[in-house]
Amino acid sequence: MEKLKQSSVVRINKTNELGVVVGSSGEELYVLILQTEIVGPFLDKYHVYVTVTDNGALLVDIRRKQTVAIHEAEWVSEIPTADYEKIVRMDILSKVENYYELFHSDRNKHFDAEKTAISYGGRIFDEKEMRNLVDSSLDFWLTAGRFNKQFEKEFAEFLGVRYALLTNSGSSANLLAFSALTSPKLGDRRVMPGDEVITVAAGFPTTVAPIIQNGAIPVFIDVELGTYNIMVDRIEEAITPKTKAIMVAHTMGNPFELDKVMEIANKYHLWVVEDNCDALGSTFNGKLTGTYGHIGTSSFYPPHHMTMGEGGAVYTNHALLKTIIESFRDWGRDCWCPSGCDNTCKKRFAWELGSLPKGYDHKYTYSHIGYNLRVTDMQAAVGIEQLKKVPSFIQARKNNFNRLYEGLKELEPFFILPRPTENSDPSWFGFILTLKDDVNFTKNEIVDHLEKKRIQTRMLFAGNLIRQPAYQHVNYRIHGNLTNTDKIMHDTFLVGVYPGLTNEMIDYVANTIKQFVINKQSEEVTT
Repeated sequence: MEKLKQSSVVRINKTNELGVVVGSSGEELYVLILQTEIVGPFLDKYHVYVTVTDNGALLVDIRRKQTVAIHEAEWVSEIPTADYEKIVRMDILSKVENYYELFHSDRNKHFDAEKTAISYGGRIFDEKEMRNLVDSSLDFWLTAGRFNKQFEKEFAEFLGVRYALLTNSGSSANLLAFSALTSPKLGDRRVMPGDEVITVAAGFPTTVAPIIQNGAIPVFIDVELGTYNIMVDRIEEAITPKTKAIMVAHTMGNPFELDKVMEIANKYHLWVVEDNCDALGSTFNGKLTGTYGHIGTSSFYPPHHMTMGEGGAVYTNHALLKTIIESFRDWGRDCWCPSGCDNTCKKRFAWELGSLPKGYDHKYTYSHIGYNLRVTDMQAAVGIEQLKKVPSFIQARKNNFNRLYEGLKELEPFFILPRPTENSDPSWFGFILTLKDDVNFTKNEIVDHLEKKRIQTRMLFAGNLIRQPAYQHVNYRIHGNLTNTDKIMHDTFLVGVYPGLTNEMIDYVANTIKQFVINKQSEEVTT
């Protein structure tokens, strides 16, 4: 009787069944019944095989737990610690699903126009993400590990690229992408301080910030209203002998004209970085955005097309760029060993680099002025399940966008409605509206009205970056004018189309905007 403990295999005298002890209280044992075959439909999340001495591999169904009096149980053997760990882990994970249903599932929540807030974006998840998150936490491998490796592989496969590297945010992804272009390993093509990079001022600041942070000069080109993307016909005339790269985002998921941009880039031997943070799943001529340029980036912040909380990715088809990006992400080190591994190169103490003594530890040799922009394995664990949902997320965004467009198309006399780039199929991040010049209301008025109606709005990010306080003393160049960029700053806002919005919510947004315009026209008539 003294042998009975958790992980003990016992025979239950009354039924002659074998069971694994998983706990006790006073004179009672909590026992999971062992079985030789599956009873009922097979469910991976409830079953695990364990090794029982003299009985081979038996199956544990964690739902078949019984309370047995100690005097009714006879010790038979012990199961290996590794097998018992599997049982305990699965028992914990099985409880996550119930927790999700009790406290996170929103299937029973109904839209109330008087109370429900309509966000522009948010996280969409179920028990699978929570199970993976808990599973990774039980490993307690706090840095990048098995889930990180799995996500990078599956994300690269999703995109159809050779390499994908996880990082801690989309902004960090942009920083890594551009910093990689400054590497001495690129020879004459490296971006040096004072070199120029073509971009736009109508967008998110961390598309442009890495250019400035690396001492290069952003050259701003205006954007089109409707697509909100770079005016491609101005790019070539903006190029000078100092131009080394083009770094532009696909605005709100709407692809810029990649065929023309790549043609110009190839003609002048320019690098192209696609900020794909708002466009995961968008295609241009049937090919995914982020995969045309030399480097693409993604963000996994909650409002984006998928999430792992904080997170991002950098991807490329170029082996050298992949090595450089990885180095910048991982402290700038020359070594490419994954966490917890040593001597992958098989000559850890045989390298001779820089002016270091021959044989200096390669694990502590640095070829770049780098950062630590890695993720935890727990983030990657969430991302693995999110990635499986991306196709349905993309379709939901398209459906919501199309429904909202149908609801608002009669307002074209008042707004510039969003327009997909020709030959593109956008995975929309949001629905952009720009007031036409002659309307009798302001952006602030309609935005204030929507916010009071619990409809969350956003600007088109920074509006015009060069008007922002941080950019007042930055060295930049403008090619042509930024007339449309300034109009965006004054007259553009957006509402959400993310998968968490129901048809009822989308219709409420459309009707609220329409009613605002109707009321404004009535006011004008009465005055």
